[in-house]
Amino acid sequence: MEEYIVSARKYRPMTFDSVVGQRTLTTTLKNAVVSGKLAHAYLFCGPRGVGKTTCARIFAKAINCLKPTAEGEACNECESCQAFNEQRSYNIFELDAASNNSVENIKSLMEQTRIPPQVGKYKVFIIDEVHMLSTQAFNAFLKTLEEPPAHVIFILATTEKHKILPTIISRCQIYDFERMSVEDTIQHLKEVAQKEGIEAEDEALAVIAEKADGGMRDALSIFDQTVSFCQGKITYDKVIEDLNVLDADNYFRIIDLALENKVPDIMLLLNQIISRGFDGGNLIGGLAAHVRNVLMAKDAQTLPLLEVSQQQRERYQQQAQRCPIPFLYKALQVMNQCDQGYRQSSHKRLLVELTLIQVAQITQPDDAEGAGRSPKRLKSLFRKLLDSNRQQKVASQGGTAGRSTRKTTADKPKEAVAEESPVAETPKNEAKRLKIDSIGLTFKSLKKQEKTTKEVEPEVENKDEKGLFTQEQLQAEWRAMCDRMPKEMIAMAQRMKNMTPKLLTADADAPVIDIAVDNNILLDQINSIQKRIKATLAKRLQNGNIELKIRLSETGEIKPILTKRQIFDLIRRNNPAIEKLRTSLELQLS
Repeated sequence: MEEYIVSARKYRPMTFDSVVGQRTLTTTLKNAVVSGKLAHAYLFCGPRGVGKTTCARIFAKAINCLKPTAEGEACNECESCQAFNEQRSYNIFELDAASNNSVENIKSLMEQTRIPPQVGKYKVFIIDEVHMLSTQAFNAFLKTLEEPPAHVIFILATTEKHKILPTIISRCQIYDFERMSVEDTIQHLKEVAQKEGIEAEDEALAVIAEKADGGMRDALSIFDQTVSFCQGKITYDKVIEDLNVLDADNYFRIIDLALENKVPDIMLLLNQIISRGFDGGNLIGGLAAHVRNVLMAKDAQTLPLLEVSQQQRERYQQQAQRCPIPFLYKALQVMNQCDQGYRQSSHKRLLVELTLIQVAQITQPDDAEGAGRSPKRLKSLFRKLLDSNRQQKVASQGGTAGRSTRKTTADKPKEAVAEESPVAETPKNEAKRLKIDSIGLTFKSLKKQEKTTKEVEPEVENKDEKGLFTQEQLQAEWRAMCDRMPKEMIAMAQRMKNMTPKLLTADADAPVIDIAVDNNILLDQINSIQKRIKATLAKRLQNGNIELKIRLSETGEIKPILTKRQIFDLIRRNNPAIEKLRTSLELQLS
């Protein structure tokens, strides 16, 4: 029985022309061989399985070939080429730095550089996974790399270039290998299947190419696996069954159903997918990638960005014609939020179901029966309050004359209205401001703000929503709310930003948020806009049942905010060694 060799080894390229997907790079190497202008060190870097070590071996073989071709390929006839093919060459050395990364290993390798080659012109040292060398080994290698013997050439290969010392990188010619495109991978797999006498469908090979994620070695390994499963004929259905890949038809069906607002059908399809053992998070990730591809298919300029087969590309184009661009944008946003909160969610399937329901309702009119959403709201929960303030200001400045020179918020475009601003604007031309702890408010503005708050108090408009949220999401929305406060309340916003609201109960039906305030003045100010804060957080956190517990903090509960000088003084007191270092180096805090 003939010994079985995996395809990744059996069909490993032996010449530059047989290397797949790296034509520019191989052309440069061939020209270097033809011209004889060789550097003393090369760095091949790129993802796994794209041909770095293979190209290093081909290059080393061509360098030492006694009769290279006019194109820069090795002749495969001279003594040097035959010795390389039979793995008995003494001019080409390979070192796996992952398992030989010590100083002793590098010193032993450096000793061999002193011996000139017996056959050929150069001794070539290929160091694979060079980023695994220790710092001491890099330093030991650096001296030889700076001034190597004339007969020595180093070829370094790595998947993580950023881990290599800059002093090493600066002394090498750098070649960045690219990921394999889906088209190149499919074409190469077709050639391998033809040589092996195996029938393969293009869509099946496309699934293998997409699963390989740009690595030809991975693609060939998956190809061997599917050949064993399919027994001679590789079909699309058998490949997705063997690789446990979710059929792309499911993504097309979900989007088609979402465009028709058929939520029950989507829920039934989701149940079928989960019952087959697929994870809901992977479904959302795959659906997001699918929607992204549909978006790319909307424009002929972005169509080449689709790394899919030609048949799949045509399907994406057909579905893209039916999908409005706002629908695709909103769907991507909703699924991205689901992906971010999926790991922290304690009800993962419910989160996936809610996400798909939201996607299915994007194209549904807001006023339609059973839409499950509130009517379209203004961008600001306090727009009425802002309009009221501006109207009062216009009236005080002289009626018609004032209105002719200053526009109200209603006359401005929607982009000019701050999104969800939790505080009303106050007139600019007011009396002198009180300097009470940099509050920046006058009694007049405080009274007017209190009066306006009593007149127009926003209410929570999404009382039916019961979305779950975490402490991290609460803090993020709190800071975002403070950033959106108007300039008139910048001092108050800064103090609120330094506060840390705490989620006491994470129950979706009645979440309680505790807000501790360090002084009575700030407490009164926050209480005056409490309803606006509640309405803003309710909308952003998608829960209309939140309760705010605003109270005065206890002694020592809120730690004071330290300046850089105070922080440095605290570190010096706790760490005498740092103060000693500062004194000896005569350092000063800038």
